[in-house]
Amino acid sequence: MAKKGKFYVVWFGNPTGIFRSWKECKHAIDGVKGAQYKSFLTLSEAKIAYNKEFNDYKGKNTKKKKLSSTELAKIGTPNLYSISVDAASSGNPGIMEYRGVDTQTKMQLFHQGPFQQGTNNVGEFLALVHGLAFLKKQKSDRILYTDSRIAMGWLKKKTCNTKLKEGAKNKAVFELILRAENWLKNNSYKTTVVKWETKAWGEIPADFGRK
Repeated sequence: MAKKGKFYVVWFGNPTGIFRSWKECKHAIDGVKGAQYKSFLTLSEAKIAYNKEFNDYKGKNTKKKKLSSTELAKIGTPNLYSISVDAASSGNPGIMEYRGVDTQTKMQLFHQGPFQQGTNNVGEFLALVHGLAFLKKQKSDRILYTDSRIAMGWLKKKTCNTKLKEGAKNKAVFELILRAENWLKNNSYKTTVVKWETKAWGEIPADFGRK
């Protein structure tokens, strides 16, 4: 019987995603300080893991560690006077979409996609910039939540640092990326962007529920 290969999940890398060989995984984590990755025996296990957090699988204990009451108190509760953004991608790359919602009511404020080919990180970045533009247009002082540290990093650099290659299938996505980068370079904003604390508060309200 032929030996089955492993599947590698990269939670923090460039790019992130599920890879079918160590060579691909190594390429995604090389040069990334604090890269987060782990191997799995089946694709189904890898898909489940990719939609969770690295800390859920870190070390030998694969059970989700609950936060203590002290930790929860330190984090506090989410500011409901806000909007939340999130993205979903079926594959890496794969069909991608993103949206923004009112944090308290979960009413959808904007939505883009699905696009034929994109990545979750690209979607998270686009969602953040769309959220900033939306709030500026509304002259709103609400804060903006995202559960993606990578997207926050790209936002700070005003650049979508994706390794996704442009082609016929993702032309629309790259047009949005260019538009988003240009908006960041030509606009200022006062909106506070905050990391959504998934461990303490559960899934971000804009989550697509594909776990």
